[in-house]
Amino acid sequence: MSPHAAGRRRVHRPLVTGLPLALTVALVAAATATAAPSEDARVVRTATLGEIPLGAFSDALLPGSVDDDHGIELGGIGSDMYPAGRKGEYWTVTDRGPNGQINVDGKKRRTFPVPGFDPAIVKIRVVGDSVQVVDAIPLTTSSGEAVTGLPDQQSRDEAPYTYDARTPLSYDPDGLDTEGIVRAGDGTFWLVDEYGPSLVHVSARGKVLTRYVPQGLGLTGADYPVVEALPSILLHRKINRGFEGLAQLPDGDLVMALQSPLSLPDAGAGDASRTTRLLRFSPRKKAVTAEYAYRFDPVNEVDPSEDDTSELKISSVVAVGGDRLLVEERTDRAARLQLVELRRRSSILGGPWDDDTTSPSLEQLDDPAAAGVPVLAKRLVVDLGKVHGVQQKIEGIARVDRDTLALVNDNDFGMTDGAGAFDAQGRLVDSGVRTTVTYLRLPRGL
Repeated sequence: MSPHAAGRRRVHRPLVTGLPLALTVALVAAATATAAPSEDARVVRTATLGEIPLGAFSDALLPGSVDDDHGIELGGIGSDMYPAGRKGEYWTVTDRGPNGQINVDGKKRRTFPVPGFDPAIVKIRVVGDSVQVVDAIPLTTSSGEAVTGLPDQQSRDEAPYTYDARTPLSYDPDGLDTEGIVRAGDGTFWLVDEYGPSLVHVSARGKVLTRYVPQGLGLTGADYPVVEALPSILLHRKINRGFEGLAQLPDGDLVMALQSPLSLPDAGAGDASRTTRLLRFSPRKKAVTAEYAYRFDPVNEVDPSEDDTSELKISSVVAVGGDRLLVEERTDRAARLQLVELRRRSSILGGPWDDDTTSPSLEQLDDPAAAGVPVLAKRLVVDLGKVHGVQQKIEGIARVDRDTLALVNDNDFGMTDGAGAFDAQGRLVDSGVRTTVTYLRLPRGL
């Protein structure tokens, strides 16, 4: 490792080689809307991230940031992936770090076993059946301090607790729950965050340059610039369901995907809705230039084992040329990739659906298209839920070439929910799920 910004060190060599994990995944792009979505695709490579102690990883980036990692290993880098230029290399990003839920007196408490964890941009390389970490960049504030993964605002976010759910932790206005990642032509990064929700511009060395948040959010105390440039309607985002997908179009514009429908006018309406939103942002104008209504398929079509509509979410969006996107609809057990095209006439930005007094709201409409909403047309590319052996919780997708996709899962740092997540000594009882990258060959390409 070699030093870089003051008080920080980057990882410049593989920390460990991964161990192979048996996995068979098939994927196919449908030539027409009626083509079978699970035939003829094949897995050409599967690779696994090895064991890297989380404390050692974090302290190599920001010394002293982690007092006790509770036996947790590096994971969570499957929040998203983006090609890094060289064959087999990708930029990935962690989410807010290890977290879980424990029921105390009938109420769920959100736990953060490693509160000092600093979300990081992690560059990986796929070598044979191993995933290697070749670089890592900590996210930092303007003064070089860690950007933690702790919640921002008491009025909007879950209260954070220690690993055993017994001791409250402090909120952190600098905290980010990072998800999507792309790299701009100038070497800077763009990330999305679930808390704000927000779009975050980050320097090549990890310093937060600007965090773009919804108008009226009123976030104070952050040690980096905060700009209220996103539609205020996003203030109604569901807890832990802000922005999760991010794509960079050929013209440099960014597309952000709201993971779940807004809680508009209330949480019940959001949980029952199948309509979420995509937003287009111009880095040149520093403004949102379009907004699109995206309609999920019925939950039992996406995941036949699920009947709860609120489990539907978008976890990844990938630019595939022009204004076309692959959109991943998923539950925690199944996923489908849909192809959409962002047409100018489909934008709903600034209209009645951005007014939270409109009744019924966009989220309450049983059939938005019949009500005159220009819902994005979509075509099913592949139903991963019908393909034997697909890894669960695929959250990151990158386009390798016309015929190949790379997928990465989010293993949640090996954590599970409940009091049994840690043993009597406070050490993690690991779930055994590993971070896995799988290459999928599409027989007809994209």
